[in-house]
Amino acid sequence: QVQLVESGGGLVQPGGSLRLSCAASRIIFSFSTMGWYRQAPGKERELVATITTAGSTNYADSVKGRFTISRDNAKTTVYLQMGSLKPEDTAIYYCNGAVVNGILRGGNYWGKGTLVTVSS
Repeated sequence: QVQLVESGGGLVQPGGSLRLSCAASRIIFSFSTMGWYRQAPGKERELVATITTAGSTNYADSVKGRFTISRDNAKTTVYLQMGSLKPEDTAIYYCNGAVVNGILRGGNYWGKGTLVTVSS
């Protein structure tokens, strides 16, 4: 089954930390650049961070130095460690798998999202 399942969202105070997880089907994970995107109320979905199969990372300027993306190949899971959270980080966070090789090459898969709320 082809799926991405996010977890770890919730309510956190400004300045706090949170770790998001995304468990992916192996057929996606093994051949994909994995990423996190977010969509705040009234705004378009935007890139947060990506990580290639080789481990190269890319971050939005707004989260550089605060967020870290990583992947565990054995667990087929991608993580987003978020620190120094700000109210403007409040959004639904979506996991993405962009398939670059294999039978699903060219596919673009999304999870259902997990809500992160930063508020005192």
